[in-house]
Amino acid sequence: MSTSSKKKDTAGREVVSLDSLVQQKRDALPDPTTYELFGVEFTLPPMRALPWEIQEKVGDLNDTIGVLAEVLGPDKVKELYGVGIQLGDLEVLALDWQKRSGLESGESGASSSS
Repeated sequence: MSTSSKKKDTAGREVVSLDSLVQQKRDALPDPTTYELFGVEFTLPPMRALPWEIQEKVGDLNDTIGVLAEVLGPDKVKELYGVGIQLGDLEVLALDWQKRSGLESGESGASSSS
């Protein structure tokens, strides 16, 4: 199978497969980033690699802190609480995560409406 998108005729209608195009996009994503914050180590995938279910659970990928909590899971969040993490610390983490994910600041962060 070639890497270009393929068309097939299904019952008289054209169906365009996006599989190879999607795979190329996935292959171009940055690697996950491992962070250390006050002795707590955790790894975050690029934001564009997050499963769709996370947006359904959190409600909005613009809620970076909610997305972080969902990705890290309750045990890691509890560990971060234990080292006294503050909201400002999470903002620093969220901005760096966006940058390393290849997103512009605000593209997945705070809403641009005022």
